Amino acid sequence: MSNRLINILVPAISVVLGLIVGAIVMVVSGYDPVAGYIALWNGIFGDVYTIGETIRQITPYILAGLAVAFAFRTGLFNIGVEGQLIMGWVAAAYVGYAFEGLPKFIHLPLALLAAGAAGAFWAFIAGFLKARFSVHEVIATIMLNYTALHITNALIKYWSGSDRTEKIQESASLRSPWFEQITDYSRLHWGIVVALIMVFVMWFLLERTTRGFELKAVGFNHNAAEYAGMSVNKNIILAMTISGMFAGLGGAMEALGTFGYASVKGGFTGIGFDGIAVALLGANTPLGVVFGASLFGSLKFGALNMPNAAGIPTEIVSIIIALIIFFVASGYVIRVLLEKFGSKKEGN
Repeated sequence: MSNRLINILVPAISVVLGLIVGAIVMVVSGYDPVAGYIALWNGIFGDVYTIGETIRQITPYILAGLAVAFAFRTGLFNIGVEGQLIMGWVAAAYVGYAFEGLPKFIHLPLALLAAGAAGAFWAFIAGFLKARFSVHEVIATIMLNYTALHITNALIKYWSGSDRTEKIQESASLRSPWFEQITDYSRLHWGIVVALIMVFVMWFLLERTTRGFELKAVGFNHNAAEYAGMSVNKNIILAMTISGMFAGLGGAMEALGTFGYASVKGGFTGIGFDGIAVALLGANTPLGVVFGASLFGSLKFGALNMPNAAGIPTEIVSIIIALIIFFVASGYVIRVLLEKFGSKKEGN
C-alpha cells in the first residue's frame, strides 16, 4: 500500500471512527443516532440557504487552518491564530467603516490588506521573541491571544463608545446580491474565493519558490540550514509573519462578510483554535486544509439543526469533533495497521 494512499485513508478512517463512536455516544445518552445524523445532514445540505451558510462557515476555517499548517510546515507551532484572527477582524472592521468615499476596488482590498497586516504583525511579535530571545512560540502566542482579546475590546469601546463598531461601508463588503439571490439570502460572500486563492498562495510559496524551500529547511533542521548559509532567525520571523497574515485574513472574512462589524467579545471565537484540528486533519497540506475546514465548518453549522429536528444537543457534535481529533491524533496507530494490512495483502 503506497504512502499516498495511506495519507488519504488515515484522516478518512479517523472521521468514520469519530462518527461511529459519536453514534454510540448518542445511543448511550438516549438519543436516536439515525435521526441525529439525518438532522445534521439536512442542516448542512437541506436547501440552498443551508448550503450557502455552510460554505460561509467553512471560509474562515480554511484560512485559520492555513495559518496553523503553514507554521507546522516551517517547524513552528502557532497557537496564536485565534489572537491574530481577532486582530485582523478588528482592523478590517475599522478600515471598513472609517474610510469613506472610496471606490470598492480600492476600499475592499485596503480592508483585506489591513486585516492581513494586523494578523501578520501580531504573529511577528512571537516570531521575533523566538528568534531573538529563544522564547518558545507556544508560550508567546498563547499569551498574545489574551492580549489581543483585551486590546481589541478596548479599541472597539474607544472608537465607538459602545460594544460594537459601526457597520462597514458597502464599498468594503464581501457580500454580493448575486450570492444572496442564488442561496435564498444566505450570508455567503466572496470570502470563499479569497480563501481558495490563499490556498494556492501557500502551495505555490512552499512548493515552487526558493524562499519556501528555505522556510521548510529551517523548520526541518536549524543546524543544517544554518550550515547551508540560510538565516535561521530571519526565516523563523518570516514564517510566523506569513502564518499570521493567513489568520488575519480569516478575521476579515467575519468583519467584511459574515457580520459587517466588530463587537466586544466575552471570550474567544474558537475559530483559531479549531484551525489546529483543521490543519491536523488536512495533514498540513493546502488541499488537505480545504477538506478539513469543509468537515469542521459543516459540522459546526449543521449542528444547529440537531436540537430542533432531532432533540439532540449541539454538545453531541462537539463530542463527535473531539473524537475525530482524537482519532486523527492516533493516526500513527491507524497508519501502522494499514501498513501491516498492505504488506500482508502483497505477501499473499
